[in-house]
Amino acid sequence: MPRPEPDASAPGPRTADVVADAVRIGILSGELAPGTPLREEELSATYGVSRHTARTALARLTAERLATAEPYRGVRVSLLDDDALIALQQLRCALETEALRIVRDRGIHPPGVDAALDDLAAAEVSGDWTATLAAHARVHLSLVDASGSPRIAEEYRRLDSEMHLLLTHVRPAYAPGGLAQEHRSYVTEALRDPERAVRAHLEHSTRAIIDGRRGG
Repeated sequence: MPRPEPDASAPGPRTADVVADAVRIGILSGELAPGTPLREEELSATYGVSRHTARTALARLTAERLATAEPYRGVRVSLLDDDALIALQQLRCALETEALRIVRDRGIHPPGVDAALDDLAAAEVSGDWTATLAAHARVHLSLVDASGSPRIAEEYRRLDSEMHLLLTHVRPAYAPGGLAQEHRSYVTEALRDPERAVRAHLEHSTRAIIDGRRGG
């Protein structure tokens, strides 16, 4: 698990953010596999913080749905099982389709989407998974933000951590460069026919994850 350098003089909530950030990196990199226990006492010992601070960090990860708290089992890295995956994709589909419908009707090209696609391609070439996650998020957010709907954008951003986790799960299904290539095609199609393109895009990624879990 990555070890940050918490500032012992910092207030508890700030230190909790540092711990949560380190664990988040472990989850989204795939280093901490789904179902891995996240124990207060281990976090406390690893990062040199109080149990209360470790508990606060875990609460933040749980709020982001990157971790799941279960009675008698404690906190674990979220599995994002098939039902949870499908529910997340359905919500994404509703929000992104409506945003893109507005964009299409306004006849605009989303500012920043081309730069985000270039960054996604560059991140894949470099093998920088953290940068790949960030660029992928910017591609989708640039489409949603272009709608000019603060409510849609706000709700979409609440899914950000889960979407990063989803992309980590789908990572083995893509050859190097495949993600950028797919998203260039997706943006072109989504701006023309959002109702069809968004659904097809998300159904493809959902199927890739489910097939991967079942061995193809």
